[in-house]
Amino acid sequence: MNRDSKLMEMLTGYASAHQHPFNIAVHLIGIPTIMLGVFIALSWANTEIMGVALNGAHLATLILFIFYFTLDKVFSLFFLLYAVPIAYFATVIGAQPMAVSGTVAAATFFGGYAAQFVGHAVEKSMPVVLKHPVQANLAAPFFTVVEIFKIAGLRDDLFNEVQQRISELQQQNTA
Repeated sequence: MNRDSKLMEMLTGYASAHQHPFNIAVHLIGIPTIMLGVFIALSWANTEIMGVALNGAHLATLILFIFYFTLDKVFSLFFLLYAVPIAYFATVIGAQPMAVSGTVAAATFFGGYAAQFVGHAVEKSMPVVLKHPVQANLAAPFFTVVEIFKIAGLRDDLFNEVQQRISELQQQNTA
């Protein structure tokens, strides 16, 4: 992997604020929870094209997949393994009366974010979403896949390089 690639830059920035195991665990739960809340709301915008029902959650999944595919093909394919079921469940929930779907959307969205802030409080790091809200929200689902790969011990060379870059950045900041 190119040491100066966009993926390496993103991974280093994300990993530097997500080192504590508790924070990582919270993100593995919180990010898909936030996605569910967002996808429920997106599912309210729907249409039918040639007999196929499509909604905003489906479109968001496709757009994120394409974006992630430009970063890393393997990670992007694994992203679909959890994004497609989330989009499905969001569509089912979004079809419920607004009092139900709106409540679930708000609870998952705000609950997921509350969990993220707790994780960052434990880590004693500022959530990336406060510095770069758009970038953080676009990249967070991708990083869920990355963390799963790291936990599973897959692509260790990539994660070793990320940790090396984080160490170098910390040394530069203390020098």
